Amino acid sequence: MAGEASSMDVVARVGVTDWSGPFAPELQRRATDALEQGKVLWFPALAFALEESEQALLSPALSDGKAKNISLDPATGACQGMNAAPELAARVAAMMERFARAATDLIIGLFPGYGSGLERARTSYRPVEIEGRRYSALKDDKLLHIDAFPSRPTQGRRILRLFTNVDPEGKLRLWHVGEPFEAFARRFAARVRPPLPGEGWLLERLGITKGRRGAYDHLMLGLHNDGKRDTAYQLAAAKAALAFPPGSTWLCYTDQVLHAALGGQFALEQTFHLSLEAMADAERSPLRVLERLTGSPLA
Repeated sequence: MAGEASSMDVVARVGVTDWSGPFAPELQRRATDALEQGKVLWFPALAFALEESEQALLSPALSDGKAKNISLDPATGACQGMNAAPELAARVAAMMERFARAATDLIIGLFPGYGSGLERARTSYRPVEIEGRRYSALKDDKLLHIDAFPSRPTQGRRILRLFTNVDPEGKLRLWHVGEPFEAFARRFAARVRPPLPGEGWLLERLGITKGRRGAYDHLMLGLHNDGKRDTAYQLAAAKAALAFPPGSTWLCYTDQVLHAALGGQFALEQTFHLSLEAMADAERSPLRVLERLTGSPLA
């Protein structure tokens, strides 16, 4: 298990410089195949250029110091995790919305088959340096993990996330990427306790989850939690070290790609959910992998 994985094994470089295309069909096909294989797509020359008025928003003081990031709800336009006067908060929200539209244009243009099954979820702005922050194991994104959200079950839908580094001083965004999802699942799935009878219904009824946590979400959350809690695994697991410079963008299925964010400041991120029916090959999805491993339908 120990060792260093090669970044060449986990990264697919994409020579795109425009957020809205048009993109050649062959590029669309190759990008879709690499993404669904579980690779990180890196766009080294795709920058999200901040407007002159937005340069003043590059400040960690905008964070309320409680949440990891400032987040924008696409349904309401409201921001959370921010400590700013109303006028300044509105400017931050406008910058995040502008980024969300650019990210959506890129995904729809580069992956045209995803359009009908794509849902834009939350946008986040990350103005605080990662290195040096201290959290409990389950909240520490410096540990290798897959994404599984305790309060927001996906019910089998994919979690696709796009990041861009907007740091004004050249600071790299540092990641580790771990072993393939199926290997990780084989290692930890048997440890996850079965859900209690009626557990998903009760969590939804009490408002702890937004939607029903079924067998798939229960298992994914268990993989997330048990993987983070296993100190020996975190120390010994093979990892590829990635460094994303300012002016570059990257995306991956974070429910599939085992990842850790180790350092960096001033990044924007857009989350999407995707139905399995919209994938080019749904058999590569975590849901289908886990169903094969457990021999049971999970969603």
